Amino acid sequence: MAETKGGKPVASSQRPTGGDKAIVSTSKRQFFRRRKVCKFCVDKIDYIDYKDVRLLSQFISERGKIVPRRLSGVCTPCQRRLSEAIKKARNIALLPFASSVKHPS
Repeated sequence: MAETKGGKPVASSQRPTGGDKAIVSTSKRQFFRRRKVCKFCVDKIDYIDYKDVRLLSQFISERGKIVPRRLSGVCTPCQRRLSEAIKKARNIALLPFASSVKHPS
């Protein structure tokens, strides 16, 4: 027999599944992800120097892309300053625009 909601039949896509229930279990330990904190705010770095290649290279992926703030944990204003510093460093050839990827031949 079909489930009803207010006298109308409910579609199978609208039926509640077991995934909506909160899991309350004392035997299983839940994993809490540690909140990422902004490295620049913690160290009270006001100016991100474009000449500090060692610092900037921590926020660049292997392929030469700027790491997004959801991965790096940097706050929004610092991420803006960081990306500007990386772009300045790229323009004066302190950092590469992209790394060379060698294709197997």
